[in-house]
Amino acid sequence: MSSGPGAKLKDVAALAGVSVGTVSNVLNRPEQVSVDKKSRVLAAIDQLGFVRNESARSLRSGSTRSLGMLVLDVRNPFFTDVALGAENVAEDHKHSLILANSAEDTGRELAYLDLFEQQRVQGVLITPFGQVLERLETMRARGIPSVLVDRLARTDQFCSVSVNDVAGGATALTHLLSVGSVRPAFVGGPFTLQQVEDRYRGAADAAEAAGVSLQLFETPDLKFERGRQIGDLIGNLQPEKRPDAVFAANDQLALGLLQSFAANGLRVPEDIAIVGFDDIDFASQSSIPLSSISQPRHLIGERAAQLLFDEIDDENGHVHSQVVFTPELVARQSTRRH
Repeated sequence: MSSGPGAKLKDVAALAGVSVGTVSNVLNRPEQVSVDKKSRVLAAIDQLGFVRNESARSLRSGSTRSLGMLVLDVRNPFFTDVALGAENVAEDHKHSLILANSAEDTGRELAYLDLFEQQRVQGVLITPFGQVLERLETMRARGIPSVLVDRLARTDQFCSVSVNDVAGGATALTHLLSVGSVRPAFVGGPFTLQQVEDRYRGAADAAEAAGVSLQLFETPDLKFERGRQIGDLIGNLQPEKRPDAVFAANDQLALGLLQSFAANGLRVPEDIAIVGFDDIDFASQSSIPLSSISQPRHLIGERAAQLLFDEIDDENGHVHSQVVFTPELVARQSTRRH
């Protein structure tokens, strides 16, 4: 009798003294098997070192026990935390989570969606970069639903979990004005990302209401290195033209700005205050703790995954919903002027 990874269902059945069908039921429908037979089968599996062939099972069933998750930047701790929240729910449903990185590239994004479909995932969690709703609709018609993450679905055809980015932007700018800013700036981009557009719009509306101009430094992405580059640019401006406060579209940009300002001899917050967005762990641990607009990162992932399983389990009766959390300011040293 074979053992180890090469052991087959029939080997387990023979050792346990049951039929192959009973072994299959233990693996797939254990509630249908008596306690005695289940114990014998599990003991035989342990003894033989039987490894279930998930590839073969997925071909028979038409799907795997896995979810696909596609994020903008896997290096951003915000998305790591969101993915951990989603993974917790997936684990509760005995599913695995396949995490992929679009790197803010439309071709890469579509390639991963194709791969998810080829891998027969049961559903997709996605923070879209390009215009992919039509592609997601096609996948749903083929039995693979999706939920938008960190992006409001402006349609009732999809579920989404996001935060009110407009409100977050307004909160950030209002805070900068409250600590004495008269020349605030916004750093972020691209504006094709709805989150960036909404955060800027909230800040711009708050600035306009206060009768203050909001300077814009648009970036092609939201990476740390881009924050350093913009920081160098700001640091080289004449003092009378230089912003006295910056709202960065995410914490990675803000931390890059902070590092650049220090290298250029600008004091934070005395010369220039900084507020970021996301409140990643590094925000509180930086050399000058960063004020930030906080999002419930784990909860976003958890709710998104739960909505996806709701649709998987009740495809016909599922009602799409848009969950929107309200972000909150966490004020730290980067805006505390004395």
